[in-house]
Amino acid sequence: MRRVILIPLLIILILAGIYFWPVPRQEFTQVYSLAPADQVESLQAFRSNNPPASLEVDGLKWEYLSTGSGPQTIVFLHGMTGSYDIWWQQIETLKVNYRVITVTYPAAASLAKMENGLLAILAQEGVDKFNVVGTSLGGYFAQYLVSRNPDRIEKAVLANTFPPNDLIKEKNGAIGSLIPYLPEWLVIKVLRGSFASSIYPASGNDEMTLAFLNEISAGRMRKAQVAARYACIVEKFYPPTDTAIPLLIIEASNDPLVEASLREQLKTTYPAAQVVTVDNGHFPYISTPDFYTQTLKDFFSSSN
Repeated sequence: MRRVILIPLLIILILAGIYFWPVPRQEFTQVYSLAPADQVESLQAFRSNNPPASLEVDGLKWEYLSTGSGPQTIVFLHGMTGSYDIWWQQIETLKVNYRVITVTYPAAASLAKMENGLLAILAQEGVDKFNVVGTSLGGYFAQYLVSRNPDRIEKAVLANTFPPNDLIKEKNGAIGSLIPYLPEWLVIKVLRGSFASSIYPASGNDEMTLAFLNEISAGRMRKAQVAARYACIVEKFYPPTDTAIPLLIIEASNDPLVEASLREQLKTTYPAAQVVTVDNGHFPYISTPDFYTQTLKDFFSSSN
């Protein structure tokens, strides 16, 4: 009788151990061992000099940085696998002439919750009107913000992103719906596999891009955030097709995460937008930071 009870219990314990197996952690020096030393040093210095603040909104803890000075504010919005400091190279340059606010999304599973959190941060920092730079999920979120806050946004950059569509859910709906139920280590392992197999080569084998993403997936991002961010990506809304807000689209001709049909849909949705095309994948702000930053400077300093 005791054996009959112990065997199922042992099986349950083994399965629980597999499910809750921790995500492997790596030391900073190990993750960034192949990245250019000057970029690694600049990232370390940025983090040391710019510790993030936090604000709880709707029971979710937002991490953000407010820095720089100037008459205009630029808000940076990262993608699925990002954080407030993924923009460090742009922030270091732009903070001289602009106030810059950059955030890390908590597990906010709807665009409305994302908006509530961001607007609460802007209220905390006394910001009314602002410019926005969003990439991937952040670019999708930026479109949502433009549709709902046209009187507050002065200019918007939609980078490596897509308009509301059915394609992403059609292709990823099955795995997307399973994310909350899969072991965290498995979700992160799949992400890390995509970093190495598609994002890294598309970036021109940029070691800094790969290192930053691997660091994010080594403990800085949890499964709940992945699931919430996916939910936001497939949430539909009416895009602001008739907006008078100046828009800049930054796209990559070889983006492994935003296929050509979605890039074309974005340009069709916003025919008046300026378009800049790069050739280095989904994270050009890391792999070619000088060009990317200059593109932003030119857009925000222009009269239209």
